Parts: sequence; structure tokens; C-alpha cells
Amino acid sequence: MPLENMKAMLSKAADEAYAVGAFNILDYNSTKAVVLAAEQANAPVIIQTSAKTVIFWGTSAIVSWVRQLAGSSSVPIALHLDHCKDLELIEECIESGWTSVMIDASSKPFEENLALSQQVVQMARPRDVTVEAELGAIVGVEDDIHVKEQDAHLADSQQAIEFCRQVGPDCFAPAIGTAHGVYKGVPKIAYDRLEEIAAKTDVPIALHGGTGLADDVFRKCISLGCAKVNISTQLKYAFIDGFVAYHNANNTQYNPLKVLEAQFNQLKTGIIEKIKHFGSSGKA
Repeated sequence: MPLENMKAMLSKAADEAYAVGAFNILDYNSTKAVVLAAEQANAPVIIQTSAKTVIFWGTSAIVSWVRQLAGSSSVPIALHLDHCKDLELIEECIESGWTSVMIDASSKPFEENLALSQQVVQMARPRDVTVEAELGAIVGVEDDIHVKEQDAHLADSQQAIEFCRQVGPDCFAPAIGTAHGVYKGVPKIAYDRLEEIAAKTDVPIALHGGTGLADDVFRKCISLGCAKVNISTQLKYAFIDGFVAYHNANNTQYNPLKVLEAQFNQLKTGIIEKIKHFGSSGKA
């Protein structure tokens, strides 16, 4: 199938109270794992790229992987740029074939975040590219964006409503108490704030910091309006652990394809598990 943007898939997810998994890929092997996991689960999926990954591989390489894999797939697939502060890189991704982009100007004052997010919407809409925007500060590290715990703050409900009214994002990522990276304790999710923002903006909500959340937290967040769930750290761990575990168990063998296969299998297994948790199995 040709690549889709996120609008239809997230709208359907929000209406039917499930979430579409957005998985941060690292290379061709991890991209293939995402696509084949989605096919096995018969689920829509979002292939997500960090700005750092785009810069490392280049836009042409990533688009070629994704289009080749999506072209022979029977499930809806979107290609999304995650947490990007650089308008030039956003524009390059839009021109290169990304079907969705995220402008992260959450560290800026409200009015500046508003203006930058509006600018990206104006860039993206003529190309039928969907836009995600963020408000508030999500603690942790994501693609060299560092937010210390003392600097994190929840999205203000009234500002969120005004932000969505003026920007008109296709997907909105308010800070509600989740964190990027590995949780060191039990996160305190502001469910009441999530429910109010989702209800009053009528925009599909993106849940960032999905790795490590308990199943009941996923279920509650999805029931309150989260239609997109980001998984990044889990893939990073599976990428390394799958490789290392195989080599440790077979340390006299130096067959790179066997190692890549072990890495692929660990990635795919974890992705299928998350798709099931999000309720998107069978929703393609």
C-alpha cells in the first residue's frame, strides 16, 4: 500500500478507543520488524524517525526503505518525523516523502510555540502531510532533547485548548506526567487533565514516553483520548540486547546475518506485544 498520513488512522482509533503504535526505527532491520509485526497483527502502524536518525542515514535512504516495505504491505503505514525543532529539517522531510511531521517547540514561550507550530502547519497542509505539536515539558531524554525533572511541567488545560484552536494540529502531545526513557518509579499521570484536553480540543492525543508504562495505564490513557502511543526506548534496548544476547550465546560464531536475525526477532516480538496492548490488532 502507498504510505498514508496519520489523519484517518488516528481519527478511527479515537472513535473506536484504541491507539496506533508509533515505533522509532533505527535502520532497515528495525523498519522491517515494525512493518512485519503490523502485518502479523493486521494493525495500522506509524513508522517514526527521530531527527538524529534522519540526519545519520539521510532522507533518501529512509524513504526508500519505508516505501519498499510499505509497497508490498497490506496494512496502513504512516511515516512520521518525531520531536523536531529544526524547521529546515521538517521541510526537507516533507519534500522527501514523510507523510507526517512533529514540530516540538514546547521549550519556547507559549506565543512562540504557537507561531512556530502554525508555520509548520502552513508548510505541511499543501502536501497533505499531517502535523503533531506539543505543549508542556515531558521529562527525560529524547533525541538529544534533555528535560530535567525540575524543568518538566504539565500542559495547562486552557492553553492547550487555545493552542489547538489556533494551530489546528492533526495530533496533539500535551505533557501529562509521562517521561521519555526508562521510568525510575511509578509515573503520576494527570488523567483528569488528559480527559479535559481530549474532550475540549477534539484532537487525537499522542502519548509520549510509552516504554515501561503498565498495561492498565495504557488502557486508561487510551480510553481518555490517546490515539497514538510512542515507543522508542524499548526498540533501542531490543536493538542492542538482541544483538548482544545472540553473540554471548554463540561467541565462537561470526555470522552477521544470524546476529541480525536475532535482533530482528527480538524487535518484532516486542512490537507485536505493544500493538496488542494498544488494542489495534485487527484494525488495519
